[in-house]
Amino acid sequence: MKLIARIAATNYVRSAIEDKADLSPFKQKPTVRIITGVLAIGFSFVICWPAISALGTLSIYLNEPLLIVIGGPVLYGLSHLVYLAGMYLAGEKYTKIFLRWLTRVTMEKLIGAGF
Repeated sequence: MKLIARIAATNYVRSAIEDKADLSPFKQKPTVRIITGVLAIGFSFVICWPAISALGTLSIYLNEPLLIVIGGPVLYGLSHLVYLAGMYLAGEKYTKIFLRWLTRVTMEKLIGAGF
């Protein structure tokens, strides 16, 4: 009970509740930055396991194990960097909106349940 009260007293939680944080910004048309970020995230999935699998198959076909031993981690690292770039471009704004809404909903339920 004390922990919930202390969390509810923080500025972040109080402002989320007072402002009635919601998900309405998701209804707005996405910016070019957001679209680019989402496309980068999608592209990172394409270059990760499908590309590594293709590289592994090529490595077996050519009988060159170093191709997958070296190329696999390089492709995986590249896909991770592309994913991080996509999250940087698209994720920050929507992550903040979502977490603020989730904080409000969770705390309202916890406070209402008498914790």
